[in-house]
Amino acid sequence: MSESPSGRPWTPLSKLPHFDPRAVPAVATDSQLPAVPHERLTPQALRERFRNPRPWTPELRQEPAFSDRAPAAASVLVGIRMGERPRILLTERTTHLSTHSGQVAFPGGKRDATDRDAAHTALREAQEEVGLDPSHVEVLGEMPTYTTGTRFIVTPVVALVAPHAPLITNPHEVADAFEVPLDFLMNPAHHHRHRMEVDGLRREWFSMPWMDGELERFIWGATAGMLRNLYRFLAA
Repeated sequence: MSESPSGRPWTPLSKLPHFDPRAVPAVATDSQLPAVPHERLTPQALRERFRNPRPWTPELRQEPAFSDRAPAAASVLVGIRMGERPRILLTERTTHLSTHSGQVAFPGGKRDATDRDAAHTALREAQEEVGLDPSHVEVLGEMPTYTTGTRFIVTPVVALVAPHAPLITNPHEVADAFEVPLDFLMNPAHHHRHRMEVDGLRREWFSMPWMDGELERFIWGATAGMLRNLYRFLAA
């Protein structure tokens, strides 16, 4: 297991006693950065951007490791439901899962030996978790990998989802499925920066809280990190 500068093993933030990411105040937002223009968020514009990407640099690639497990390949589906206001599909994981329990996440998981590629993994997992039929999904492309503290090397697979594609959540893995407007997530004024000291090291992360009616959907950690990279890709 990796050690902190203090010599103690890394502690995942989500495993700290009584840790609640909502309770860590934001130290800043990035309102000085421009939002991705609406015309870049249409299905045709997204297709074109993935066909002909501009030069860009991922902002976030790896979290401090706090597990001694062997690295494992995984994929998530960054599904963009098409419509008048495109929306990103997200899930709330059930609390009994061994990793990232109770957190907001993209549908996805570990790559199986029988999976053909990263997109196959993402589509298979999305069908298992939220009942999304692959026939309703148009894969646009992949983002650079993001390595989590649990040593999953995650490939975000970005795709368009048909407007009326039904979802049926798997209660064993998913407590809830919901959607957040893409234009909200691609506006850095909604990207909150957080900071705290753990194990002698300063930990930093993004959050993107979304009010879903009266319910706050607290997007943070790896999910927010991958969305931040998507912002950098589309804003370039």
